[in-house]
Amino acid sequence: MPSPPLSRSAVTRATAVLVLLRVAYAYNWFDIGPGFPALSGTFHLDPADWGILLAAFLAGAGLLQVPSGVLARRYGTRPISLAGAALLGAASLACAAAPSFLALAVLRAAAGAGAGLFFSPAIALVGSLHAAGERGVPVGLFSSAFSAGAGLGVFGSALLIPLLGWRGSLGFGGVVLLAILAVGVLAIPRSAGAPTPRDASPRLLARGGVLRSRAVWAIGLAFVGLEGASISAGQYFVPFAEQVRGWAPALAGAVGAVFVFPSFFGGPVGGRLLERGRRRRTQMVLATALPAALLFLIPSLGLAGIVAVAAAFSVGYGMVYAMMYVLAYYLPEVPTADVPLAIGLFNGIQLAGGACVSLITGAVIARWGYAPAWEALATMVLVPLVLLAAVPRTGPAPPAPVGGPAGT
Repeated sequence: MPSPPLSRSAVTRATAVLVLLRVAYAYNWFDIGPGFPALSGTFHLDPADWGILLAAFLAGAGLLQVPSGVLARRYGTRPISLAGAALLGAASLACAAAPSFLALAVLRAAAGAGAGLFFSPAIALVGSLHAAGERGVPVGLFSSAFSAGAGLGVFGSALLIPLLGWRGSLGFGGVVLLAILAVGVLAIPRSAGAPTPRDASPRLLARGGVLRSRAVWAIGLAFVGLEGASISAGQYFVPFAEQVRGWAPALAGAVGAVFVFPSFFGGPVGGRLLERGRRRRTQMVLATALPAALLFLIPSLGLAGIVAVAAAFSVGYGMVYAMMYVLAYYLPEVPTADVPLAIGLFNGIQLAGGACVSLITGAVIARWGYAPAWEALATMVLVPLVLLAAVPRTGPAPPAPVGGPAGT
């Protein structure tokens, strides 16, 4: 029997806490980049090793994307998303005590696994709290909250590392996430994100369901470059600015944060545009291609130009990610109950590809320097966009599920 609809105040509280969890979750993705120079001193690393640390997190997150969607069908989105946040927080805290580079890489992979468990169930949980046709803004806000956390991770850790060291900076992120999680356990009603009836799951897995969706795979593959660039650009920019341009850590961290923070404003806009629009593929291509092309200019720009490019890139990918997550509700081959699995699949594909992009970027920096790395990064964003041709045109919003938003 469907759960009764939640009150508006309960929906608001639950959405707000999930957004805060998303902020802290993103902080723990991005707080390692500004520590790369300090880590190099501790463990004798080079930029290729930095790429391994970024890739380890992305690989851990990618491997858990599809399992998280399957688990969310069986147990509900609330318990799986909260368990993922707990693993991410605990592993991030453990990173502060890593005795070696290998241990740190393994713990970053474990933190990534927690991120993978959290993300697609959490975004589906946010969507389930709101009626069809009203999901664009809250889902876009949840998506964009990543940018706020990422910006804080880049800028905040750049300020914390001189005071606390890289270990203290990583530990701080884990503590903050676990503290917000404790509030979330109380604030998110147990009835929210109820599991799909068990008899639907065997049929889904028997025929492949969304796991064989051409559109879902196309979305995943088309944005592997964007995933890698959105994670790598701001984090690699900090050592680039310090080592190549000679900027102070505070300035380097502040500009690095511009590569991520403004996407907070792009998310709600992107989600709303996709919900209202019809030329959805064109919207996504333009929001990705135009700002990504600007990355080619970074080696030749001054401070003001880099800030403008970083902001444009950030707003663009903020719009695109929100569009992707809302689009999952409109794909004809994806039932509403399977949205977490669809998001998990294409996000897993993107994270696996993004890990490769991070590794390639670090290797290019180590061998040829930063200027070719920016060019390679832009190219890896632009080329896969041709795969969006495989995504079908989508129609209007699907009807609200039986039992109201909170009963899904």
